[in-house]
Amino acid sequence: MTALSEQAARGTNIEIAGVELRGSGKARLLRVYIDKTGGITHADCELISHRLSQLLDAQDAVPGGSYTLEVSSPGIERKLCKPRDFERAVGQKIRLTSREAIGGQMRFEGKLTGFNGSVLELEVGPGKLLHIPLEQVQRANLKFEW
Repeated sequence: MTALSEQAARGTNIEIAGVELRGSGKARLLRVYIDKTGGITHADCELISHRLSQLLDAQDAVPGGSYTLEVSSPGIERKLCKPRDFERAVGQKIRLTSREAIGGQMRFEGKLTGFNGSVLELEVGPGKLLHIPLEQVQRANLKFEW
């Protein structure tokens, strides 16, 4: 599904941020998250939805045939999965869970002050920086602050 989603976005400045296929039978839901610099508009969602729907139907790509397609922004507290997600998040507050304990804990929250492609630099307190290898990140997302 990811390859077809990326094909639907080809030629636009829209990036596929994630793809989920959930449910079964007539309750199957294909959710596609899109992103772009400056944010997503309703028109962006419509464009990708229309293009992807045509590709999915032409290739009969969804098992079981019946599905609902939903295209949206990943949201304010979006997941961070790919290196480019972390690159964009530098300077913002994030929350992450590590695969193994680091300094006796596995859950962290702080400002992502740097990312070199393989190691995150996370400020967890005034002047307290942690260096966390990307492969140690089990789950991460932006942390919205009011």
